[in-house]
Amino acid sequence: MMFRGMESAAVMSYGVAMADDTRPANLRLGAAAHRGKTYPVEILTPDEVRALAAQCSKTAIYGIRHRAVIVLLYRTGLRLSEALALRPKDINFEIGSVAVLHGKGNRMRTVGIDPGANPHIEAWLERRRTLELPRDAPLFCTLKGRHLGPTALRQTLRLLALHAGIEKRVHPHGFRHTHAYELMMEGIPMPIIQQQLGHTLLATTDRYLSHIAPKQVIETMGKREWEP
Repeated sequence: MMFRGMESAAVMSYGVAMADDTRPANLRLGAAAHRGKTYPVEILTPDEVRALAAQCSKTAIYGIRHRAVIVLLYRTGLRLSEALALRPKDINFEIGSVAVLHGKGNRMRTVGIDPGANPHIEAWLERRRTLELPRDAPLFCTLKGRHLGPTALRQTLRLLALHAGIEKRVHPHGFRHTHAYELMMEGIPMPIIQQQLGHTLLATTDRYLSHIAPKQVIETMGKREWEP
């Protein structure tokens, strides 16, 4: 992975290690110390997501891949496991859909993705074609066509957030929270959000959104007036 304006050998070697999930022992131990802990939900703003993506090089292969992962998670709300299981054939740019063949509970669903996300994913696909990967290689893979390690990706996001100056905790599931929050605040009907997120029950979506996106509370409080 290469950061714009600071493509030092140390940063590049660190990025390669993260990409292949062969992290130094101290990083693995640090991640293990946080395993099992729960954290509050923190919603990213559009500007924070842009700042995060801006840290990914537009020319270096790791940067192109990481930017595509970030954009896909943010604009679809997929679970990380769902995103990492995708194949290139699962994305239909013409109609704006992503086929999730193995969702939670091994259920299949189709989600939507907006045109603004396409250029970033297409850039990775174009670069990916030059790697001569195995036919069954996942959409987001290592340079040898192996599955991308979720732990390595989480560490990469933390590093990107650090360099982007984002103080919030940035992690893959946070993009799902952010996606759901934005849909709710845009007034998207609950059943559509339910289908996009892949919840079996509408009540699950209702609890999910009540926790992270209390739209009525925010809008009601926003209508109050006060002159200091």
